[in-house]
Amino acid sequence: MKIHTCTMNSAALIEKDVVACIGYFDGLHKGHMALVENTIAKAKEMNAESVLITFDPDPWVIIKQVVDVQHLTTMKQRQKLAEEAGLDHFVVLEFTKEMSALSEKQFVELLCRNLPLKGMICGFDFHYGSRGSGNAETLAKHGFDVVCVQSVNDEHGKISSTRICECIDEGDMESAALLLGYAYTIEGKVVHGNAKGTGIGFPTANIMADSEFIIPARGVYVGAVTVDGICYPAMINIGYNPTFNKRRLLSMEAHLLNFHQNIYDKEVSVVFYKKIRSEKRFNSIDELIEQLNNDVLVTQEYFR
Repeated sequence: MKIHTCTMNSAALIEKDVVACIGYFDGLHKGHMALVENTIAKAKEMNAESVLITFDPDPWVIIKQVVDVQHLTTMKQRQKLAEEAGLDHFVVLEFTKEMSALSEKQFVELLCRNLPLKGMICGFDFHYGSRGSGNAETLAKHGFDVVCVQSVNDEHGKISSTRICECIDEGDMESAALLLGYAYTIEGKVVHGNAKGTGIGFPTANIMADSEFIIPARGVYVGAVTVDGICYPAMINIGYNPTFNKRRLLSMEAHLLNFHQNIYDKEVSVVFYKKIRSEKRFNSIDELIEQLNNDVLVTQEYFR
């Protein structure tokens, strides 16, 4: 998959005819994948190449002046998911105030200047151009085929990034995975902690996640940590370490099972499968150790 950046001044990013889907695609969840699958199918039908068009930064940052926006995925993760889905190209619109002010006609002209569009796939609720003046109907006036994909629903309603965020906020990682189509994953760097876990026989990797990620609810989770391309079962704690009462900032610590390597300063991926329990303050270190031993057993049983 080739990655391209589209700016107000760029042109002719791709030479061959393309069919493209467009959106922010945070999470590239099951709802988004309906657009991706339609794009790939339509591209094959029209002997064209498939393209995903997205925005950077999040349009809300430019239009609504929202700061510290949190997401389900980083741009890098979305690119990896798009490549795994089989798309030929990934186009990032460098979204600026100037771009946000384009009329629907000017916005499509910008796309056509960069991409030889034969078809466009969009969601039923897609809007573009200044003040969201454009939609699927206006897209169809520009000389290429337009396919409008309806919402993907389950028994609880529309699959959306908002619903997934709510699941993660509640620590319901199993429901989040069902909606995403994969287990929620956070990327970060292993940093030095206070070594309290090592002192009681449960060494942990303290992970500093990018502030863009949504952090699951406080508690202990069954998960996995990928280090240098190898995935290790892990017990993950999100919280303030109330038993030792030392932390003022929320921490993410992972105890990798049967793992004894020094991984300080390494970039890792943390996958969340299931919440074991909520955060709790224990009356003694012995009580904490007993609970951690039980958490390890639950984690081991999950992987069996």
